[in-house]
Amino acid sequence: MPKATIPSGDLINLADCYLFVPSCGEVKFHALPDLSDTKSAVYAGEPIIGRATTLDTYSHSDARNISLTIHLHARKKADCFENLQILRAIQSATYPREQESGFSFIPPPVCRLKCGKLLADEELCVYLKSYSTKFPRDVPWDEDTYTPWYFTIDTSWTVVYKNSDLPGQNRILNTGR
Repeated sequence: MPKATIPSGDLINLADCYLFVPSCGEVKFHALPDLSDTKSAVYAGEPIIGRATTLDTYSHSDARNISLTIHLHARKKADCFENLQILRAIQSATYPREQESGFSFIPPPVCRLKCGKLLADEELCVYLKSYSTKFPRDVPWDEDTYTPWYFTIDTSWTVVYKNSDLPGQNRILNTGR
């Protein structure tokens, strides 16, 4: 059974569970995030003369969406600063990137997500659709930054694939990706 802290009480990063945000780096998790993984197939009902019900035909599949609630704990003042940096990295993933070559904007970055083998054997490429955080008042706060010593960030991600890398049933069965 893995431990959450070392003997001094410092938090341990989970091995193989992280979020990589370009230009910010790797966000390591100290606690297993709450995860949900959603994907749906869309079928169109085709009416058939003389048939009591429609004939359902496969139309397409919707995007794979992952909801992730990230739990941020602090045990010492430095952890509050680190948690604030994690929040800023996640917030930045919803904003367009800046470009100096004359483009008005470039879409927000594509990030990489991995959480053991829960989502896939390898990293998933994802973009952040939304984030939400609420800072609780019933926990201690850092006096300098007003960062609570515990808070969560609720995020919603969409998985993206290169055209040459689109998954099919066999690939999902074998690797989850």
